[in-house]
Amino acid sequence: MELTVKKAHNLKGIISVPGDKSISHRSIMFGALAEGVTHVTGFLAADDCISTMHCFEALGVKIERLSETELKIHGVGLKGLKEPEVILDTGNSGTTTRILTGILAGQNIFSVMTGDASIRKRPMARVVEPLRLMGARLWGREGGKYVPLAINGTRLKGIRYDLPVASAQIKTCLLFAGLLADGETILTEPSKSRDHTERMLKLFGADLTIDTNTYTIAGGQKLSAAPVDVPGDISSAAFFIVAALLVGDSALTIENIGVNQTRTGILDALAAMGAGIKLSNELNISNEARATIEISGKQLTATTIEGDIIPRLIDEIPIIAVAATQAHGTTTIRDAGELRVKESDRIAALAQELRKMGADIEELDDGMIINGPTPLKGARVQSHGDHRIAMSLAIAGLIADGETVVEESECIAISYPEFERTLVELIDR
Repeated sequence: MELTVKKAHNLKGIISVPGDKSISHRSIMFGALAEGVTHVTGFLAADDCISTMHCFEALGVKIERLSETELKIHGVGLKGLKEPEVILDTGNSGTTTRILTGILAGQNIFSVMTGDASIRKRPMARVVEPLRLMGARLWGREGGKYVPLAINGTRLKGIRYDLPVASAQIKTCLLFAGLLADGETILTEPSKSRDHTERMLKLFGADLTIDTNTYTIAGGQKLSAAPVDVPGDISSAAFFIVAALLVGDSALTIENIGVNQTRTGILDALAAMGAGIKLSNELNISNEARATIEISGKQLTATTIEGDIIPRLIDEIPIIAVAATQAHGTTTIRDAGELRVKESDRIAALAQELRKMGADIEELDDGMIINGPTPLKGARVQSHGDHRIAMSLAIAGLIADGETVVEESECIAISYPEFERTLVELIDR
């Protein structure tokens, strides 16, 4: 598929975006392992989350689909998953692959897990190694560095472990394993990554102790079903936030967006660049903050993005890079080496594709340097099979002279199936 985008003159209106992907994944995982029935509203029915749903259905969990965005999950309890008759296919979802490994390691079942071509290249040692320290029995390609993985569930033991990188996926994998293990598991991460798992553990009744970036969980606790209302995904909203800042005389309102503080690095970075962003209608539902975001176009200035803010905006760096092409001065992004092992090498992909459109970008090992403002021109660009690259390039097309064609745009369905429709509606208003 190809997505064709032409230059826009303004974006005005009130929109909502699909449910948060991270929370949608976790709603199924927690609902499956809880006792009782978990009612989920606002679920993101995108490819990645559907992969999680299918995996848990294959593991014996009954999931009622009341509508595209509403589910009832009939929990089987902490160690109640059944041995699957098929290979578990996690599709393109790194979240599913890494977290599910920790859950399966502590079940009394045998399972085999794989994913698509992208997942088969993504590093798994970061969860396999600490799980083996807990006594897990796992085998995979190159000693467990890559899927497919074969997992022979066993009785785990709690450990003390320092995460080498701030990663919500690694942290969540090990917190689930700790919940299934004997004794206490104590985890420390170098800086705080997104905390949806910690919030959901408390929502489902688990006892978790948090001391700055150290997390202590005791094994053997039970989870009790709880209603989960999923807010809109700020990572999806980020594309339209930046679009409204860059395109002409725009004024855009996005309703019911998750504004969890471990996810709002994008708002902080854009504020540092001089963006006009206002929050209103702030609420806390299902232990997650959400708000209405109002955006008005404003001249942006360059900034430096590095250090502890990086885990809070790692998924938004592609669209921040697009914003930086129109900011006055030199924007520097560092400490983002994790982008090299996402759905694509996002640093290389962004530099390569935005240069085709006329951007001035220097690629760094752990980030990039972007000089602006630079007029962009329409071009034929590649998504690299990466949904966030595809959507970022589409937004760049809104401010480029001529026509921009994003090749292999079908990957957008991984996180935001309605993206093109929302884009067209905003442009045509």
